[in-house]
Amino acid sequence: MTVTPQTNTTLPAIAEALKARDNFVICGHVSPDGDCLGSALGLAWALRQLGKQVTCVLARDEEPPSDLRFLPGADALVAAVRYEGPCDCFIAVDVPTVERLGDGAALQDKAALTVTIDHHAVPQAMSDLSYTDPDSASTTLLVWELAKCLQVAGDRLVATCCYTGLMTDTGRFQHGNTDAAAFKGAWEMVLAGANPGEVARDFYQNRTLASVELEERTVAHMSLRADGEAALSWLSLADFADCGAVKADAEPMIDLLRSLRGVRVACMLREQDGEVRGSFRAKDDTDVAAIAGEFGGGGHRAAAGFTIHDSLEGAVARVAARLGIEAPKLPEA
Repeated sequence: MTVTPQTNTTLPAIAEALKARDNFVICGHVSPDGDCLGSALGLAWALRQLGKQVTCVLARDEEPPSDLRFLPGADALVAAVRYEGPCDCFIAVDVPTVERLGDGAALQDKAALTVTIDHHAVPQAMSDLSYTDPDSASTTLLVWELAKCLQVAGDRLVATCCYTGLMTDTGRFQHGNTDAAAFKGAWEMVLAGANPGEVARDFYQNRTLASVELEERTVAHMSLRADGEAALSWLSLADFADCGAVKADAEPMIDLLRSLRGVRVACMLREQDGEVRGSFRAKDDTDVAAIAGEFGGGGHRAAAGFTIHDSLEGAVARVAARLGIEAPKLPEA
């Protein structure tokens, strides 16, 4: 483990603190991915094995991603802004800063005890008890270790949720963060009842027609640097409307760009109301978290995100300039 500035305790110590509490609220980051929801739901099932009352809340009042609704417990997710129950302990998973908690930040403020379990390194802790390991392939791998400390890691539901987060954050065990610890954790999760074939089918082989139509537009909008080592594409609100698509339908697009032969760094931009959301991916040792940081974002060395408060055209121009790509001309609205 790499010691981080915001780590102030150990997983066994967190386990003991959780055993002493009864009511929990667990929240991840805005725009949750597989690791985020897998961590929240996996930890919830672990605590329920101990007879605890647990509610998993969404950082924003929106539907969870459609490709993650197969996760056990996903149908019971509650928008944080709508939660009015008790919160003896607030647990933040896969999220390092209050800003990324969205509406969950208000619940965190009310909790008697706050906990963070994460693998995103930031300068300081936002919780009473904080454990962050940036060397961990996924936050669910840390949740799995915590479940072992709680002596409930043999539960199939915990294993399924944790395996999903590990599988998605390692890109089906293809990304550079896939190490021996990731394979060991996956092995343990499968032994506990996670079904790799079913999880992969439910997540990767369940795309909508709208997502496939967005792929066509992503390719049409793509620009490459002259040396072919950087790729950039974008999707507008009009693209989503024309295809009848939602945000989750665009998730596979960044990996489409990265899959191109010769591309080392890929960036996908998605227009949303009043801002543009961007995702970076690296195929080599390029630190895309540092590049995202130039736009106020962050993440991991090989995968990072950011938000630009500008028009889509302005955002495309700024990112293209940073990557050394000739800025494409967007069609007039």
